[in-house]
This record gives sequence, structure tokens and C-alpha cells, in this order.
Amino acid sequence: MTKNIVPHRHTITRADRVKKRGYEPILVWLVGLSGSGKSTLANALEEKLFKEGLNTYLLDGDNVRSGLNRDLGFSDEDRKENIRRITEVAKLFMDSGTIVISAFITPFEKDRQRIRAIVGTENFVEVFVKCPIEECEKRDVKGLYAKARRGEIKSFTGIDSPFEEPVSADVIVESHKVTIEKALEAIYKVVKEKISINE
Repeated sequence: MTKNIVPHRHTITRADRVKKRGYEPILVWLVGLSGSGKSTLANALEEKLFKEGLNTYLLDGDNVRSGLNRDLGFSDEDRKENIRRITEVAKLFMDSGTIVISAFITPFEKDRQRIRAIVGTENFVEVFVKCPIEECEKRDVKGLYAKARRGEIKSFTGIDSPFEEPVSADVIVESHKVTIEKALEAIYKVVKEKISINE
């Protein structure tokens, strides 16, 4: 942080917003290969929480890269910066009292640990949407794997760039084995426990 920057202390705090809303704002981060079902589950989770009257916001990979992070490529350094920016944005949303749901490949364990460090483990739920690359390629709704196989996309996770499986995920969902409903149920249970306030 630049020495001439002094963060302003606001009158209304996160604790005030928690008290008003009645639940803890957290960050739910879904990781996994492209095509594993992260966005589908993230969307279903937000819909369920929103219907319960909770304040939510969904951050999704392509959406963020088309705006905030449109200047970043897919080198290891750019991916690291992509995740850092998203985490800082999520932290601001959380401070506002919002439950943030993020769906990003997030291939490197070091970056996932950095997310925990920034927002705090107590405010973080890591969901590993586990799915074999063979199944992800079968789905390939965006045609990305086919392009990567042809060499049209470089540094594509799972093809010519690694994906390090999470070592400390709070929830592991094998999306090729269970229904969306069952997967959502497993995630929802952990999220509800995390946002509850211990009176």
C-alpha cells in the first residue's frame, strides 16, 4: 500500500450491517475446470438464497473479464491478478452486507489460499466442483476445449496449463455423479451454517 493512502473509517461498520440484516456476509467460491458446472451451481445457489430474502451477488468469470478485468490475459501472472481483483471486489461487497458467490476456474492452490487470507477463513466457503476433464470436454458448451486441442487457445486449463486440485475445500461436489439438486443441497447446508449468527 502506498504510504500516502490512508483508508477512511466509515461510521456504519460491517458489524452494524450484520446486526441489521441478521446474517453473516460470506464469500462462496466455486472452483473447477471449464464445463464442470460451476456457473450453473453458483446461479442456482444465488437464486435459492435470494428467494429467502438474503442479499446476494454473483461474480462469474466471463462477466468479470468482459469488464473489470478486460485488460488481463491468461498468463499465470494475469490469472493471479484476475483472482486478486475479484477477491478485493468480493470483500467490498461483503462489507456492504452481501453474500458473494464467485465461479472461477482458480487453478492454483496458492491463489486459493490467498483468497482465504484476504477475506478470512471464517468468511469463506470453498466449493470444489469436481468433474473429469473427459466429461467437461463432452459438455464443452462454449467450444473452448475443441479450440484448445487445435491450438487456437493457449494456456488453457486442463490442456496445456495445470489445474491443482484443492487441498482444503469446504465442500466437494462431483458434478458428473450427482444431480444439480443434490449438489446444491450439499453447498447450501454449509453456507447456511456459515452465515448463521451465534447469539
